[in-house]
Amino acid sequence: MFDQFTIITDPVGDSVALSAIFAVLPLLTLFVLLGVLRMKAWLAGVISLTVSLLVAIAIYSMPVGQALLSATEGAAFGFFPILWIVVNAIWVYNLTVASGHFDVLRRSFERVSPDMRIQAIIIAFCFGALLEALAGFGTPVAITVVMLMALGFRPINAAAVALIANTAPVAFGALATPIVTLGTVTSGASDDPRLNVDTLGAMVGRQTPILAVLVPLVLVAVVDGRRGVRQTWPAALVAGFTFGAAQFVAANYVSVPLTDIIAALVSAAAVVLLVRVWRPATAPVGPDGAPVGAASGSGPGAAGGPAGAVEAGASAVPAARVPAAAERAGTERVAAGPVDGGAGRVAGAGAGAGDATGPGGRTGRTPEGGATTPGGGGAVRAPDGAGEIAKAYAPYLIIIAIFSLANLGPVKDALAGEPWTVKFGWPGLDIVNPDGSAVSSTTFTLNWLPAAGTLMILAGILTALVLRIPPARAVRAYGRTYVELRYAIVTVMAVLALAYVLNQSGQTGTLGAFLAAAGGAFVFLSSILGWIGVAVTGSDTSANALFGALQVQTAARAGLDPVLLAAANSSGGVMGKMISPQNLAIAAGAVGMAGREGEIFRKVLVWSLLLLFFMCVLVTLQGTPVLGWMVP
Repeated sequence: MFDQFTIITDPVGDSVALSAIFAVLPLLTLFVLLGVLRMKAWLAGVISLTVSLLVAIAIYSMPVGQALLSATEGAAFGFFPILWIVVNAIWVYNLTVASGHFDVLRRSFERVSPDMRIQAIIIAFCFGALLEALAGFGTPVAITVVMLMALGFRPINAAAVALIANTAPVAFGALATPIVTLGTVTSGASDDPRLNVDTLGAMVGRQTPILAVLVPLVLVAVVDGRRGVRQTWPAALVAGFTFGAAQFVAANYVSVPLTDIIAALVSAAAVVLLVRVWRPATAPVGPDGAPVGAASGSGPGAAGGPAGAVEAGASAVPAARVPAAAERAGTERVAAGPVDGGAGRVAGAGAGAGDATGPGGRTGRTPEGGATTPGGGGAVRAPDGAGEIAKAYAPYLIIIAIFSLANLGPVKDALAGEPWTVKFGWPGLDIVNPDGSAVSSTTFTLNWLPAAGTLMILAGILTALVLRIPPARAVRAYGRTYVELRYAIVTVMAVLALAYVLNQSGQTGTLGAFLAAAGGAFVFLSSILGWIGVAVTGSDTSANALFGALQVQTAARAGLDPVLLAAANSSGGVMGKMISPQNLAIAAGAVGMAGREGEIFRKVLVWSLLLLFFMCVLVTLQGTPVLGWMVP
């Protein structure tokens, strides 16, 4: 039962092709359950894991004990360090919601410009990237889409803008959780020393920054068509270029986990500075494409006032609606209202600028106590003071400071050794490669102190002190975060267990050998594989866990660079986020279009395919002498 297992890739008739038919069954099961049957992600993950175990035991002759131990190691890795990062990062975010400073931060973004095209860039692209950096897993879409609605965007436009904006930052989301996962699964599938978080992060940081330049231009095109691009291209390019430049610098020279936080803040600051000295030549456009303040005259989405006019029937979305939509789609976590007994509203749904109302037009109150008017007529409140605004930005500055300190050479080296980091073979797991060498993935790394999740706990404690959140309230918020993420915990642990069984039983190796027949052409297809993975699972982390090892094993057999293909899996996957059923359900539920996800899907599909094609071309050129110098 616990005998040593030697990985094989052709267990069926000594044929890789025949073996691949069985090796693909777990992935096919996951895709059908999620993409066709729309089953909840946690249940689909558990069922697919079961299929992978059956294939490993029955087809690959993997001892039952070894198969189960492989799954337990994967599940453990799913919790630490992956969920350890996500849970603690979302806790910090929840603290800002509970204290009311999330709304302060939101309002500081909203006041930058009355032009809705600029607001789309600031809120969906810059602020959405900041949320992706800290929380990820559906949070940016859930929050920014409601903020855009509160500013007067038509529902379908708000949904499309929020979904498209959630692309460039995804690979480094939740403190680079997808990259951490990619580094772990690929290092266990290849002996290339470059397959680590730093090098893979650097490679992704030479792909997605180029994509980032295009995304703001796409956003203004969605909001206002060609006119929007023609009139606001300076702001779009400034946002895209500064985000891309900061993302490249942070990923390559500062800290991979901090990449999106730095890029988002730099980009937002650049746009804020730009609009102080520059304005679009014409009046801001409203949600119906007419200048703000003009009579709308048509369409249910017409809004006649400045930012803050909210569409009838969609002025506010109770928090319960978004998590319910997310749960139906099987996503891990979306937005949260105040986490310990607050109003129970989506952060950001509480107001356009503190002014949204609940169903029936009832008056609500913001966390700071500012009264709102029935019907969404605008908040009566004094502007946020400089001190409150500084506190709203403080959590992100604290995170940057802590991670920067932890990544200093001497500090990083010290924390990489015992007792702060402990490495050990997974008890009872005995798997070797065909050549008899030990499989590196059977060694578990418990870096309990330098782990990003542990650093986030420290950041959360300091955040609670700065925002003057009582210890008991912070502890309740922490417990509530685990409750909110209960489905995410099962989903991620199941998917990582699935990935480990696939890799350590030889199923991934079989698929890699089969795909290697594509030869050099696979470099073009590698981004598409990541795109499919994210489109189905809704998670770049899950796609990297499923296909990361497959990419590097295929690269080795096809004579391609494993670092390039591994990175392409993550970079290509980000375009699949906007069309994943989970994100579509979140966006549709938040804007009152539940059941009409197909309309949103059709609006974003073309952009997803165009950006994917761009990434495929870029990766292909990076695999040739033309751009080969970009590969570290």
